[in-house]
Amino acid sequence: MQYRQLRYFVKVVEAGSFSRAAAVIHVAQPALSQQVGELEEQLGVSLLLRSARGVRPTAAGTVLYHEASDIIRQLDQLPGIVRSSTGEVEGIVNFGMTTALAGAFAGPAVAACREALPKVTLKFSDADSEVLQARIEAQKLDMALVFEDHFAPNFSRHPIFRQRLYLVGRESIKGCQDTVSLEQVAKLPLVLPPVPKHRRTVIDRAFAAAGLSPNVVAEADAGLSELSAVRSGVGNSIYHAGTFKNVYPGAFAEPLLIEPPIFLTCSLVYSSDFPLTYAGEAVKKALIQFVEDQIRQNSRPGAELIA
Repeated sequence: MQYRQLRYFVKVVEAGSFSRAAAVIHVAQPALSQQVGELEEQLGVSLLLRSARGVRPTAAGTVLYHEASDIIRQLDQLPGIVRSSTGEVEGIVNFGMTTALAGAFAGPAVAACREALPKVTLKFSDADSEVLQARIEAQKLDMALVFEDHFAPNFSRHPIFRQRLYLVGRESIKGCQDTVSLEQVAKLPLVLPPVPKHRRTVIDRAFAAAGLSPNVVAEADAGLSELSAVRSGVGNSIYHAGTFKNVYPGAFAEPLLIEPPIFLTCSLVYSSDFPLTYAGEAVKKALIQFVEDQIRQNSRPGAELIA
């Protein structure tokens, strides 16, 4: 069994067809098919289900895909690990940031990591917290800054700050300045994320504790779509940001703190099954320091550091 065969097989599974995989890795399709066929022959099992619509892994193929992905990831990291042990930290680190933070933090965070770790190659992505956590489980990301409602046991984490939730709307709420009661919020049309998103879970819990029901007129799976609906006047949102001046200047009325307070926790999470590399540990430390500095500078309203 050769590394090349494993790499080709992983790319075919991820692409969903031999032709797409061949285009991605710039290998002739017949050669790609031959290598995967030889791998199946060596293992004595069928790895792919082939059809006119493409391919998908068999049960054995799924097992091999996960194991081979881990092997390839470790091999890709090996040069940086070896060089880091004898001098300046090197390597490749894949990290993500929840969309709710990325608009204000992504660029400065990458710049801070680059300044502290010039020989580390950063691969950045942003998405909702649940998507980022799934990518960590699938070993597509090394770590991510996410908002959490509960602490899932399959992640290691460093909680950084608690974020209060705000009422966000296109128009101001008459008679409200700085704060709004949950009872008043219950009377407003709301655009919220669907269950089981972390933010929706903590919102529903707060309403239930107060004996109230939210007036949900629409649900949006992505935060950007949710804010777009609010900007269009569909309803208000209960969001984990107290200002949008840097990303949507003039698009919303001044966000209002909700009373009693509703919190989400911002944590840096990473796999509890696979230890971080030297480079990963260094990036983790740099990201935590960056976010803590931002909170100390009061750059994020409604945030308080966790000791």
